[in-house]
Amino acid sequence: MNAMPRRQFIRNTALLAGTAALAGPFIRSVRAGEPGPNSKIRLGLIGSGNMGCGDLDCFLENPEVDCVVIADLDEGMIAKGLKVCENKERKRPDTVKDFRRVLDRKDVDIVLIATPDHWHAIPTVMACQAGKDIYVEKPLAKTIDEGRAMLNAAQKHSRIVQMGSQWRSCQHMIDAAEFVKSGKLGKLAMARGWAYLDWLPSVGKPADCPPPAGVDYDFWLGPAPKRPFNPNRFHFNFRWFWDYAGGLMTDWGVHLFNMISMGTPLESPKSVVSSGGKYVLDDNSETPDSQVTTYEFDSFMMVWEHKAGLAVGINNHPWGIAWYGTEGTIMMNDAGWHIIPEKRKANLEPEKFKSSGNPRPAHVRNFLDCVKSRKQPVLNLELGHHISNLAHLGNIAYRTGSKITWDAEKERVVGNREADKLVGVKYRKPWKLDYARRA
Repeated sequence: MNAMPRRQFIRNTALLAGTAALAGPFIRSVRAGEPGPNSKIRLGLIGSGNMGCGDLDCFLENPEVDCVVIADLDEGMIAKGLKVCENKERKRPDTVKDFRRVLDRKDVDIVLIATPDHWHAIPTVMACQAGKDIYVEKPLAKTIDEGRAMLNAAQKHSRIVQMGSQWRSCQHMIDAAEFVKSGKLGKLAMARGWAYLDWLPSVGKPADCPPPAGVDYDFWLGPAPKRPFNPNRFHFNFRWFWDYAGGLMTDWGVHLFNMISMGTPLESPKSVVSSGGKYVLDDNSETPDSQVTTYEFDSFMMVWEHKAGLAVGINNHPWGIAWYGTEGTIMMNDAGWHIIPEKRKANLEPEKFKSSGNPRPAHVRNFLDCVKSRKQPVLNLELGHHISNLAHLGNIAYRTGSKITWDAEKERVVGNREADKLVGVKYRKPWKLDYARRA
């Protein structure tokens, strides 16, 4: 069958939660009897760029967390991570370039992975094998097959894993989603997500050049194809190249699919079609600056669109989501949410609800609590895989220029060999991914 039945999704999630609850001996720092509020949790950071440092800062707001080691292939990035610890008046952690040295350590309980997307899967799987719990940034992986391998590893080794899309823990977004699920919006017909981002200018066309001093570039490439160093294929801008990421679809789309999925049935799409191109930016990036994607589910449809270099989005909101029901529409972003009743209906009032503030601390707190309790976090791997797959399928449809039919049970594209190949990725030797079907 093409769509994952809701019953199966819930059953799988429950199974994952039950397995985690039966995990083996607790990590030593938090599992001697009932973990108390002051139990220490020792963190290893893998990837100390802007996102990693932002997450680290948030983790260190919790007094029971100590950062004991930072790993990054760029010495300049390591310096940023050390600065975060210094600013929090914490002990200086050890530093390494090879993330495997983090996983080798007995004094690391949790791993924070904030690397480029093509480096999410291998460290996560290896961290599971090493008995660590993991907070990994979105998207879950670069490909669908990688995400499945991560999920398989977490289940086999009974690990707690949270995907870092913090809006899952945003209270006003939770409230809006509950309103949709209550039925007050009527029958759900369509959901929409959009991101119009004028702060993404052209990155230009710099020439290839030697990598910066202090950077292990071959290690940075890792499983990705061997290529000469180019400044645009490195920090931050790696997002716009297929070797390492999936453009705005996986950068922003995953966040907004996360929000949409909070109020919609947990179904996999039956079919996906996508079109777009580079219409605004003149540079050497590969991913589209403009893209529109349509998803067909059993009970509703969903539309995603993004544009780089422009900021006037739907209802003059640069980004946001909308749920469209037979009684009205809910529109939502980080500023809050509001109800727009259908004109010929009288069951809803036009109400507005304010933002609940920054959700990142709550998302991190949920993960830490689950490390102690062994309960599943709010954005566990089952959900993270489901949400990330929506972005990946949109990109597969775009890259092949075809409407794709998705078999969620087998995680295969039906009747399109070219598209099906993009479900996985061939790794550059000697890198390999345990539990993967195709890597």
